[in-house]
Amino acid sequence: MKKLLPVLMLLLLFCAPAVVAQQQPQFTHYGFNGMQISPAYAGITNRPEFTSIYRYQWLGYDASFDDGGAPRTLLLTASTPVRLLHGGLGLNLMRDRIGNTTQLTAAVSYAYHINIGETGRLGIGVQGNINNYKKGNYRAIDGGDPNVPFNSEDTKFDLGAGLWYQSETFYAGGGVTNLLHAEYEFADSTNTGRGTVLGENHIYVTAGYNLPISSDLILTPTILLKHDTETFSFDAGGRVSYQEKYWAGLNYRHQEAVSALVGVSLFEDNALRVGYAIDLTTFNQAAKAATSHEVMLNYRLPEPVIRFKPPVRTPRYYFTK
Repeated sequence: MKKLLPVLMLLLLFCAPAVVAQQQPQFTHYGFNGMQISPAYAGITNRPEFTSIYRYQWLGYDASFDDGGAPRTLLLTASTPVRLLHGGLGLNLMRDRIGNTTQLTAAVSYAYHINIGETGRLGIGVQGNINNYKKGNYRAIDGGDPNVPFNSEDTKFDLGAGLWYQSETFYAGGGVTNLLHAEYEFADSTNTGRGTVLGENHIYVTAGYNLPISSDLILTPTILLKHDTETFSFDAGGRVSYQEKYWAGLNYRHQEAVSALVGVSLFEDNALRVGYAIDLTTFNQAAKAATSHEVMLNYRLPEPVIRFKPPVRTPRYYFTK
């Protein structure tokens, strides 16, 4: 436990106050989605892996005017350990559309790994990302309002950072986005105004623990904390795995939904994991649709093999004059 205290203390740094607030896309498969939560996850499992998550939120919701409708998000991530860099590299690609706004993000991460104890490993990660925001047609109450964007977009560079601890039975990590607070400018319908939006910090902290119930069953409680200036929310749940091949779980998202997850691992060494999640809206149901849906694919390659042997030194070849 003493070895974990520095990790937990560092995670508390992510609970500092942030700037403006707007919730980033959230995923029910957060227990399989370390790269989106923290750049420090890159390569931490010592296996190259690729993850794809598609989320269709509030299926069937239709604003019936403008371009409003159900939010849809596609996330692609990849990470791999790199021994020469004493850590790992990661890549995130995301397309998120909500209402008249479309966000495209590309991020590259590097994590430095530190061995802790016999099985533990701490990652310290940084991330550089390019964000593009596209604003569609918005109807201004006052015609020509310079603060109302109209068919405009802007692209900016920003930074993120994070920590991640991983062992055979426990993981904990966190990340913070938009450290540079990039400002995005959008033109109005007359192309005379320049309304701005400030890139806000988003802070994530997550943890999970593998608790053996029997030789075939493992219970994994999980939690995800999310914070920005205006809102704090959390996900809490868990899943049960059978023979490390099949799993099912439940999750609760604060003031949003309850969820059910199912999944299966396929191929040798459970290389391919396929998951599905359904959210049942429980909060403010009149303004949303009843369900949200997610599909997750995760493919893990074997651990890289060291193809060279270190030199063996023996006193037989040492001579003295």
